[in-house]
Amino acid sequence: MIRTGFIFVLFLTLVFSCKNKNIDQIHLTKYVNPFIGTDGPGNTYPGATAPFGMVQLSPDIGIGGWDRIAGYYYQDSIISGFSHMHLTGTGAGDLYDISVMPTNSKFSETLKENSFRPFSKFSHDKENASPGYYTVDLLSYGIKAELTATERVGVHRYTFPEDKESAITVDLGFAMNWDSPTDTYIKVVNNTTIEGYRKSTGWAKDQRVFFVMKFSKPFEKYHLYSIDTLLQVNEAKSKNTKVKLWYKTFENEQIIIKTGLATSNIKGAYKSIEAEVAGKSFNQIKKETSNEWENQLRKIEIETSDNDAKVIFYTMLYQSMLAPTLLSDVDGFYKGADGQIQQAKKFDRYDTFSLWDTYRAAHPLYTILHPKRVSDFVNSMLAHYKETGLLPVWSMQGNETNMMMGYHAVPVIVDAYFKGIQNFDINLAYKACKISATDSTRQILNYMELGYVPVDDHHENWSVSKTLEYAFDDWCIAQFAKDLGKEDDYKYFLKRSENWRNVYDKQSGFMRPKTKDGEFIKEFIPKEYTPYFCESNAWQYFWSVPQNIEGLIASVGGKVPFENKLDSMFSLNPLSEDKLPIFSTGMIGQYAHGNEPSHHVGYLYNYVNKPWKTQKIVRQILETQYKNAPNGHCGNEDCGQMSSWYVLSALGFYPVNPAQGVYSFGSPIFDKATINLENGKEFAIKTINNSKENKYIESTELNGKLIDRTILHKEIMNGGTLVFKMGNNPKNNSLMNSNTKNQSNKIYK
Repeated sequence: MIRTGFIFVLFLTLVFSCKNKNIDQIHLTKYVNPFIGTDGPGNTYPGATAPFGMVQLSPDIGIGGWDRIAGYYYQDSIISGFSHMHLTGTGAGDLYDISVMPTNSKFSETLKENSFRPFSKFSHDKENASPGYYTVDLLSYGIKAELTATERVGVHRYTFPEDKESAITVDLGFAMNWDSPTDTYIKVVNNTTIEGYRKSTGWAKDQRVFFVMKFSKPFEKYHLYSIDTLLQVNEAKSKNTKVKLWYKTFENEQIIIKTGLATSNIKGAYKSIEAEVAGKSFNQIKKETSNEWENQLRKIEIETSDNDAKVIFYTMLYQSMLAPTLLSDVDGFYKGADGQIQQAKKFDRYDTFSLWDTYRAAHPLYTILHPKRVSDFVNSMLAHYKETGLLPVWSMQGNETNMMMGYHAVPVIVDAYFKGIQNFDINLAYKACKISATDSTRQILNYMELGYVPVDDHHENWSVSKTLEYAFDDWCIAQFAKDLGKEDDYKYFLKRSENWRNVYDKQSGFMRPKTKDGEFIKEFIPKEYTPYFCESNAWQYFWSVPQNIEGLIASVGGKVPFENKLDSMFSLNPLSEDKLPIFSTGMIGQYAHGNEPSHHVGYLYNYVNKPWKTQKIVRQILETQYKNAPNGHCGNEDCGQMSSWYVLSALGFYPVNPAQGVYSFGSPIFDKATINLENGKEFAIKTINNSKENKYIESTELNGKLIDRTILHKEIMNGGTLVFKMGNNPKNNSLMNSNTKNQSNKIYK
């Protein structure tokens, strides 16, 4: 009897041990929902891509408009093709390169709205997506579409019904929104291979993508078109070309297409296929890409009983790795920002740098999770500098778009330098920062002469925003100069970093537009959206002095009035008659979480000895502005910024000054999170008494010792354990001083 009981207990132990082991082995990719952000203002795409990959193979509705900037909109019910390149979460309608659409004889309707191109109806019930994979049933044709991708290759698998007129159309003229082809070329090499290129203009004025397509089944015939004229040759070159490949298919026959891309030349596209997918099946490629996503997601392992929070977290972590995107081919060749073919040596060249957005949280997150890749990012920015004479502002596909403003490659480079990111030319980096900050464009000369950017008649004058953003970048250069022993430059740029004071109006208590004559404009209502503030108003941009929060506090009269102003920021709700622009979303009072200038504001209560207010508002934002639903983003995802805010804030900290190496505490939401660092160390974040109600931090321990300060980047990278003890009552304890003790207008190495 005793022996039987022992065996039973042993059996239960083994069962539960195996059960727990299986739980641990559940792939984190299962928690990623690529449809988050495909509805509402998120502007994300659900298709297949590899981490930071060149290919974003995703469905296109085929009809233009703001809601379909990423090609796809969840509320729609048709698909007009699958193109290989997309932007994630932006407000810019570009790319959609190399569209592929399978069809057959079962359906032939056309629509004026999609320029009479083939399309199919679809249902979300017959659609699914996971990292590196997308599938949908094209109901009008009875065709199942499946997509996967490597870094430089998009892979399609189409399962056809029996039909004597099955076809696959490759349309290089397909375009939407801002995108327009300028020169396209298709050559039918043989009955299993086509090659060509698509050159276009749009947001990227000179975009080039070269491609090779390999088909698993030989096509029986083809129809090659130039501007809708059928040709009797095997190659075509014009603004609009397309080819229709014809097949006789039997029931459930599968045809696989491998599309290699390069921005350099067709030879580079061939090498993409050879290096990444040659001899591999669709399932093998899908599995390998899924495993790569798993490896990246495993960099942070969380423990929570809240499944929705887990899905949101891993989806945000996933979306933080959709940009920047790879630009160089296997041999390092790429289309440079000078229009020439360049070669990256000893690094991968990336682009899609949405820096006005991503310098705030995405790039600091990359320094924790992807320091090796950050080295490539910096080298890519320096390559852009060598090609154009300036660091990138908002670059994509080997182009400077000059969208938004600031010289925000500077904080990214300076942050990387002080955090010990290696393998880039430090002297070149400093030179690039200094020259970009003294250029004659973007009203920088006015800024240098007057100490602020004056108002003018330009519809996007953004004078106040430019002044504030330039001043922060100048602070970064000052710290860089000081560390390199360039004392004169240090003093010069440090003085410039205080230019925010030149647009601060004591009478109104806001940053206020100023004329060239040094006078503040007379008509001024802080909550109004005007050309003087970049996608924001005076309420939202008031706080944009992350390099000197203490000075900002003093300018309004001290901590009490500063706290009162913060309270007003989160409680002054827009009125029904207020005209809110399309980017003013995620509103809590005047705080707009759907746009980047507000992202650090909730953490500023820490600077006035009221950390519990930071904890309360940060938890509110985490719980109300992100959802496990297609409309789960309250604003444009913006190439990883919106998602990176969530990742960092859910862990419990955030970089108010994104180039300082210091993280301000918020309100962690998980029982435990372990950051698996590239250096082999682990940094664990644990919470005691964690719950939705217990949002307030009562005490903080780092490696077993109570701390009353912020945490430094180097402490995370050294590995260790951070423990938060949580409670349900606001508490102004020793933690209240955590930020001011580490500020002091300096960078922490």
